[in-house]
Amino acid sequence: MATFLNFLSAIFFLSLIGQGNGQCYPVTDLKVFQTQTGDQVGNKPQWKVTILNDCICTQMSIKLACNGFHSTEEIDPSMLAKADDTACHINNEQPLHGHHTFNFTYAWDAIYPFNPIYSEIACS
Repeated sequence: MATFLNFLSAIFFLSLIGQGNGQCYPVTDLKVFQTQTGDQVGNKPQWKVTILNDCICTQMSIKLACNGFHSTEEIDPSMLAKADDTACHINNEQPLHGHHTFNFTYAWDAIYPFNPIYSEIACS
């Protein structure tokens, strides 16, 4: 019985060590926040989008759902660009390092629900 308990304790300890690197989950660890800036562009309110990589690991190839997205404010394609009919790349497809943010603005009547739909984890 003592050998079995030692074995279980060792497994538990090793699982805690394995999580020390920071277990990250693609998409789930990307948080999107939006606030109005108080400015208007083309008679539409301007929105600031902040994407937070809420993980210690870098996330790459990030895509947001953007089907039907519109903006009266021109958006630099290096900030947000269509990948296909339903998705957009951010940050010129550059990585978003752990616990860093990326921002861009757009202008439209209502907030657009930018939901992360794809990313890849790179953890060293």
